[in-house]
Amino acid sequence: MKKLFAIFGNPVSHSRSPLMHNSVFKGLNYKACYTRVHLLDGTKLRETFFNLKLSGANVTVPHKEAAFKACDEVRGFAKKVGVVNTLINENGKLIGYNTDADGFMFAIEEFGKINNVLVIGAGGTAKALASRLIQNNIKVSVLNRSASRLEYFKDIAHRCYTWDNFELEKYDLVVNTTSAGLKDDELPAPKDMIDDILDNTLFVADAIYGNLTPFLKQANEKAITYKDGADMLLGQGVLANELFVNKELKLKKIKFFMQKSFNL
Repeated sequence: MKKLFAIFGNPVSHSRSPLMHNSVFKGLNYKACYTRVHLLDGTKLRETFFNLKLSGANVTVPHKEAAFKACDEVRGFAKKVGVVNTLINENGKLIGYNTDADGFMFAIEEFGKINNVLVIGAGGTAKALASRLIQNNIKVSVLNRSASRLEYFKDIAHRCYTWDNFELEKYDLVVNTTSAGLKDDELPAPKDMIDDILDNTLFVADAIYGNLTPFLKQANEKAITYKDGADMLLGQGVLANELFVNKELKLKKIKFFMQKSFNL
């Protein structure tokens, strides 16, 4: 019987995940299919998952924290951050994982040694990335529009800022984890602030992929080496697929066919 997998998100029509995972399933003759689910209400995630008889799923913005709450059990890094992006149906139980953070570490390897990072945004992706960077003894500051979402970071981050009290430093890397620029021409912070930040960093990354966001355009104009979220997407996708197939497929082969899907 064919297994069914999906990605939950809002919006979700832009997601490359079906292309990536179906490329692996087809390339390696694994009996499975992967689709998209546009989910407006995160509290309905669990019942939707089981109603669709899914074997597993990925979760994108804005439902990663809701996915954590929906699980019967959370394993590994996801337990530490309270953020889940990969769900597995294990004998009728919903098991949650987070592959975002390791996917991101994979993506920034080519930047070399990174010591000081500014993370813009304070949602699920920001939590996962900041916590993972800190695990590697990297100094992380977090900048968010409002103070309410910064509570999580206060005990772990080097500095926490809102737009009102931001103090500039020199950074090796600045990462946008907000959805600014996904469907609009917004920047993740006021233009003058972004200008100053970009003038004080070596590298830039955006969790958004598939289009040059206004944030990356500005980095490009300043000739800063940047990455969109494609490598992070590939990294987390490979690790998620390995969980989907319960390690029945080799990681190297999963990566090969998933990488091929980026040329489609």
